[in-house]
Amino acid sequence: MNKEYFSHETAIVDVGADIGSGSKIWHFSHVMGSAQIGANCILGQNVFIGNKVKLGDNVKVQNNVSVYEGVTCEDDVFLGPSMVFTNVINPRSAIERKEEFKPTLVKRGATIGANATIICGVTLGEYCMVGAGAVVTKDIKPFALVTGVPATQTGWVSRSGEIMEDDLICPMTGEKYFLENGELKLKEDE
Repeated sequence: MNKEYFSHETAIVDVGADIGSGSKIWHFSHVMGSAQIGANCILGQNVFIGNKVKLGDNVKVQNNVSVYEGVTCEDDVFLGPSMVFTNVINPRSAIERKEEFKPTLVKRGATIGANATIICGVTLGEYCMVGAGAVVTKDIKPFALVTGVPATQTGWVSRSGEIMEDDLICPMTGEKYFLENGELKLKEDE
């Protein structure tokens, strides 16, 4: 096990957890033994990382977030304060359904806002943005901005998280994007 990471004295890191160098685990957080956490991640206060969860490099998990078995977050994902993942579609206290966990994939660069809920079994596309309080019940396209309950697409965002106008040019970086078959793509240098 790599000890090139910081763990606050109140955090619990179970034996076997694989944690990348430069990562920080803050107050009252718990990382289960078969979790994989990449390099330079930050787990805020009161974070739970379940068994078999995979977090890529540079993932930011804000306070009061539980990431349950079945969830994979690629590099550069942001999980906002108190957002929620589920892993079973039809939970019942009296019925064990661990063999029914549905996988959830959060692709590179995606942002999930505070208090959003992600229903299991979906894929969140690269660099998409889920607005605060949204409830995601289906897959999200790359670069899509989704808001509301249930979440619906309300726009497009750039890799830097800027909302773009109809010209599909990032107001911060000048990067240009184009639509192809209903999906947004970054224009390569011409």
